[in-house]
Amino acid sequence: MSELSSLLNSGIHPGIILVLGASLIPLFGGKLKKAVLVLIPAAAFISLMFLPHGAHWGFDFLGYELIFGRVDNLSLCFGYIFTLMATLGMVYSLHLDDDGQHISALLYVGSALGVVFTGDYFTLFICWEIMALASLMLIWYKRDEPSRKAGYRYIMVHAFGGSVLLAGIIMQVAQTGSIAFDAADSGMLSSNLILLGFLVNAAVPPLHAWLSDAYPEGTVTGAVFLSAFTTKTAVYVLIRGYPGWEILIWLGTIMSIYGIIYAILENDMRRILAYSIINQVGFMVAGVGIGTALSLNGSTAHAFGHILYKGLLWMSAGAVLYMTGKRKCTELGGLYKSMPLTLIFCLIGAASISAFPLFSGFTTKSMIISAAANQHLIPVFMLLQLASAGVFLHAGIKFPYFVFFAKDSGIRTTEPPKNMLYAMGGAAFLCILLGVYPQLLYNILPAQIEYNAYTIDHVVQQLELLFYSALAFFVMLPLLKRKNTISLDTDWFYRKLAKGFMWYCEKPLTYYAKKIDDTASRTAYIFLWFTKNPVNAIGVFRDMLYVTVLEMAGSDKAGAFEKRIEQQKALHFSREEQITIGMAVFLLTIILLIYLLIYTIG
Repeated sequence: MSELSSLLNSGIHPGIILVLGASLIPLFGGKLKKAVLVLIPAAAFISLMFLPHGAHWGFDFLGYELIFGRVDNLSLCFGYIFTLMATLGMVYSLHLDDDGQHISALLYVGSALGVVFTGDYFTLFICWEIMALASLMLIWYKRDEPSRKAGYRYIMVHAFGGSVLLAGIIMQVAQTGSIAFDAADSGMLSSNLILLGFLVNAAVPPLHAWLSDAYPEGTVTGAVFLSAFTTKTAVYVLIRGYPGWEILIWLGTIMSIYGIIYAILENDMRRILAYSIINQVGFMVAGVGIGTALSLNGSTAHAFGHILYKGLLWMSAGAVLYMTGKRKCTELGGLYKSMPLTLIFCLIGAASISAFPLFSGFTTKSMIISAAANQHLIPVFMLLQLASAGVFLHAGIKFPYFVFFAKDSGIRTTEPPKNMLYAMGGAAFLCILLGVYPQLLYNILPAQIEYNAYTIDHVVQQLELLFYSALAFFVMLPLLKRKNTISLDTDWFYRKLAKGFMWYCEKPLTYYAKKIDDTASRTAYIFLWFTKNPVNAIGVFRDMLYVTVLEMAGSDKAGAFEKRIEQQKALHFSREEQITIGMAVFLLTIILLIYLLIYTIG
């Protein structure tokens, strides 16, 4: 009774609310279903407010303790933004009459929350894999050939990452005897394998191309969810398990630059935003590597803000795709005339990701850059500043400029459904709120430290950076002119390798497998044939040997033996001859000698 009371006092796990809610969706219809779709993630958000700090919902399993609810400032911060974004995403999806997509989206968010609140590797791995499968469905529900192929590549990469993660977890348990998910030991191979599994989901180059390959092929609504959870869940586990690992500083810095280069080169608006995710997650990974209280707060806060403004940008891109059916910059332009509200929301997202003062990116990203400066990591500080300027070039200017302005494409449409506008409006409001009143976010960060983004030096420095970035864009505009191009990334290698592997499986491997199968079948047939009538079989073998010798000698007597061989074969199965005990012993001796010879050689 006391255990039940303790369980009830622990509150309700938000992930359970989403998973159970997903199973109930087919039971409703019409307006009631729409209300339920929004109420499920909203209820999960509310449940977070009543969760007490500590370890909850613990169970014994095969001698290990599973902890489904590790509640602290870090897990709550990610829990708040995950459920908040899920609510906005569901509002954005209300026009959609597709239970499969809604169920997949809720399972995706529910499993992500499972990762965020778990205290053990076993539960983490199960939720990690559910997350991969649920997100895959948000790609395949687009139901066309590009999404089918991208989905296969997506799940194969995540299968690799999951396998590496599982191998690391098994080694970890074998070495330590514990499945507790805590800060990793840098001296253990298992910790490095687990890190590699996490880095796949974080989309760290060269393990990143699954993101830019698959996310643009997701459904209009599914892509909004995809942009928010997988990479940010990876950021969470890095903060939890690998703070202060120096390699993450440089991996994150490389990510931030890498994403910019490809985003500037891209023609597809959704691929621009996909590469922008890689760029922004790079800041978070670098912050984890720096490992100070300020940088870890910065990574957490930037993940929080990024989910909102990147979700808003994906919503605006999805609205354009939904209303026009087009996603390439070369096919768009002039949409400000027919989609003014979508444009306004897009510009708010662009200002936020570019870190304009009074927008959320300004109050979150600067924490990581300041932490690099405080630790005297001058090359990292300079590169992150360069990456921050580059964000304004691709997501802040290029995306809205070529889609809504530039050369008029002649497309005339209308605003998207009202639910899409409401979702974009909600995300835009939060982007401004966190920019104007960042203390609202700072109060729930893991470490309670003082930080003020609105210093005169910081504001002036950022405005100068943005001004010169804008100037560079318009000076280089002829070079950035829209071109219908395709950018090759590291996925080119595994696409080619996959084709080569499939050719090997279908041609040489199948050929040799057939040869082996034929040989085995023939050997088995000969053995059965021999055991059916050993005396006659020995006679056939003897006569065949005579024929071979006579043919080599050029004798004309071979023909007579050949006729007798055919007669013996014809009668082989029609008669069963008894063999003498001596012959039986002789044959068994021969078989035993062959076995001993094989055993000795082996």
